[in-house]
Amino acid sequence: MTSKSPMLSKSRFLAGLQCPLRLWHQVYNPKLAAKVSPAQQAIFDMGHDVGRAATRLYPQGILIEEDFLHHAQAVESTRKAMEGIFSPAIFEAAFVHDGVRVRVDILERSGWGKWNLIEVKSSTSVKEVHVPDVAVQYHVLQGLGVRVEKAGILHLNSQYVYDGKDLDLGQLFLFSDLMEQILEKQEEILCRIDQLKTVLAADSPPLIQPSRHCLSPYLCEFWDHCTVGMPEYWIINLSGMTRGKMRELEALGVKDIRDIPEEFSLTALQARIRNCLVEGKEYVDPQLADELRRAEYPLHFLDFETVGPAIPRYPHTRPFQTLPFQWSDDLLHADGTLEHREYLCAEDKDSREEFTRALLEALEEKGTIFIYTSYEKDLVSSLAEAFPLYRERLLALLDRFKDLHALVRKYFYHPQFHGSFSLKDVLPALDLSMKYDRLVIREGSMASLQYLRMLDPSTPSEEKEKIRKDLLAYCGHDTLGMVKIREELLKRLCPPCTP
Repeated sequence: MTSKSPMLSKSRFLAGLQCPLRLWHQVYNPKLAAKVSPAQQAIFDMGHDVGRAATRLYPQGILIEEDFLHHAQAVESTRKAMEGIFSPAIFEAAFVHDGVRVRVDILERSGWGKWNLIEVKSSTSVKEVHVPDVAVQYHVLQGLGVRVEKAGILHLNSQYVYDGKDLDLGQLFLFSDLMEQILEKQEEILCRIDQLKTVLAADSPPLIQPSRHCLSPYLCEFWDHCTVGMPEYWIINLSGMTRGKMRELEALGVKDIRDIPEEFSLTALQARIRNCLVEGKEYVDPQLADELRRAEYPLHFLDFETVGPAIPRYPHTRPFQTLPFQWSDDLLHADGTLEHREYLCAEDKDSREEFTRALLEALEEKGTIFIYTSYEKDLVSSLAEAFPLYRERLLALLDRFKDLHALVRKYFYHPQFHGSFSLKDVLPALDLSMKYDRLVIREGSMASLQYLRMLDPSTPSEEKEKIRKDLLAYCGHDTLGMVKIREELLKRLCPPCTP
C-alpha cells in the first residue's frame, strides 16, 4: 500500500456499497477473487452486446477509446469531444472529480451546453442498484460543472416484438429518467464516498464477517476466500434463512445449524433440517410413498433447456423471451424397462413449434409426467398461448405433471442436501454415481451459453458436434437423475418393494 490512497471508480464505489471489505480486496488483494465463470462471462458479454446496440441510436456518436489504464488521456479526449458541436453523443466519456473516476456509457447532447447522462443496462426495468450507479456519476459531473438535464437508465423494452427484419432500436430501448431519485441521493453519495475513502486509507482491512450481504445485489467475487473457515452446515445455508434471523443467530454466536437452540423460532422445514443434522440421519415422511406411487404408467421424466437472448434473435420474439431448444424424456414402463427420447434443435431458428410437435408426439396422451420444479409446466403454458393449433393438447399435459422437487421438499430431507433442494444437490446425495462433476455441461446457464456457441457460424464443425453431444448428455443426466431419485426414495420407504 502506498502513502497515497488509491482512487475510487464507479465500480469500486458500488462494490464498497455492498461491502467495504469487497472494496478493500478489489484494490489491495485482487488475486483472491474467484475466476470469472463461463456463465458470468456470458452475462458480461450480453451487457456489452446491449451496450453496443444502444450506441447505434447515435450514428454520429464519438467513442472515447482510451481504456481504464489511461484515464487521464480519456478525460482529455472527452473534453475535446464535448467542445465539438456536431456529435450528438459521446460514448464512454471519462471524468474525474473528488477522487472518483467514472466512465459514462452515453453522454447525450441536449441543447446548447446541456447533457443527458445515460447508463445502459441489459435489463427490462430499473432496479434498486441502478440508482446509486447513476447517482455517483451525476455527483462527479455536477462537481465539474457539467450541466446535466436528465440522468437515468436506458434499458430494454420487454414489450418490443422483433419483426425479423431490422431491429427498431427506438422501440427496443426505453429510457427511464431517475433525476428525482438521484438528486435525493446526493447527500448520501457524498457521505458514502468519504466513508469508502477512509476504508482505503486505513492500514488494515475492515473487520466484516461474511453474511447475507455477500450475495446481494451480486455474489461477491471474494466469497470463497471469505467463507473458507465457515462450518459445513453454516446457518446461511438453512432454507428460508432471512437477514433478520441470520443477525439474531450471529448475535447468539451461532454459526452451525446444529447449534441452533431448540427454543429459537424456526419454520417447520428449518426445524426438520436442524433435527436431521443433529441426529445425523434422513427424514422420510411415510406419505411420500403414496405420492410417488399415485402415478399412471408409463412414467415420463421430463426436462427442458432454454435460451433467452437479451436482443431478440428470431421474428415474433421479445427481449429475454424464453425459447426452448431441447428436451429429454425418460420413459419408465410398468415392467421396469426404461426408454430414452430426446430432441435438440441444431439449426439457428425459432424452434418452438418444432419443439412442441416433437414433445406432444413423445408424451402422447397417457402417463404421469415427472418434472423437477414448475419450470417445464410454465413453459408448456406459454407454448399453449403462442400456438393456438396445439393449445388444447398442451394444456391437457398440465394435469399429468407431478413436481418431484415439491415432493422432496415437503416429505424428505438428507443431511448432504446442505440446505438446498436443487436437483444438483439432491441427486448426488441419493445416488453417488450420478454426480455432475463428470459432465462438461453442469447447469442450465452453461447449457444456454454452449448452445449459442454451437449456433455460431464461426465455431468449427467438430466443436459443434462435441457441444451437441455434451448438451444431450447433460439434459439426459437430469431426466435419468429424476428416475434415480424416485427409485431411491421408494427403496427407503418400502425396502423389499421394487419401484
